[in-house]
Amino acid sequence: MPLLEIKNLHARVAGPGGSEILKGVDLVIDTGQIHAIMGKNGSGKSTLCQVLAGRETYQVTEGSITYDGKDLLKLSAEERAHEGIFLAFQYPVEIPGVSTSYFLKAAVNAMRKHHNQPQLDAMDFLKLVRETMAMLEIDQSFMNRAVNEGFSGGEKKRNEIFQMAVINPRLALMDETDSGLDIDALRVVAEGVNSLIGPELGVLLITHYQRLLNYIKPQHVHVFYNGRVVMSGGAELAMELESKGYEWIRQQFGEPVEWQETN
Repeated sequence: MPLLEIKNLHARVAGPGGSEILKGVDLVIDTGQIHAIMGKNGSGKSTLCQVLAGRETYQVTEGSITYDGKDLLKLSAEERAHEGIFLAFQYPVEIPGVSTSYFLKAAVNAMRKHHNQPQLDAMDFLKLVRETMAMLEIDQSFMNRAVNEGFSGGEKKRNEIFQMAVINPRLALMDETDSGLDIDALRVVAEGVNSLIGPELGVLLITHYQRLLNYIKPQHVHVFYNGRVVMSGGAELAMELESKGYEWIRQQFGEPVEWQETN
């Protein structure tokens, strides 16, 4: 049984008159796999991540999502997080007044409680954090700072990878992790992601550009167009898309009704 199986998924913006964004998505991800989704702005890539994470801004109108044998659509956003789904935001949110240490300890213990595991005390949590920081080469001052407050773009993304490592999810949804990063910051963040990849983790990586895939190597690449997956292949598909551009996709599949940003 795959970790995640999406069948004929349709979703729209919630509320009266909300436009349909996802128009029949089919996708299967298993643990130990990295899947990259590429596509033009407005094609629905980020919307897919938001729907998987349980954001109420979107309403599923058709199709199914099975996660680890469970009907994902019956779980709240909080329950999905407890079950091991982690969303790395395109624009990480600042939480003034809440230290990274407090935030992470609460998140880890909430997951452990959900799985009927004993909560970590201060000493055990500190040990976990120190080991993770050493692995990712992160300065310990991060722990005393408010979550993402005053962080640079690269620090915010690196902090999210640190959070992901501590929480240890089963499915990582990485929404345009490369957005706003220079080459050096991109390399550092990618190295952090690569250090976490293993047989127990499935990764869905959203990106516009092939450059991120030079550092994080996917086994599967999918092209999103007008709300659905229209092409799938190996890493070579990303190279072909980089070479030919999104105009190549438009010529093959026709102009969608709208190209504006809907993420």
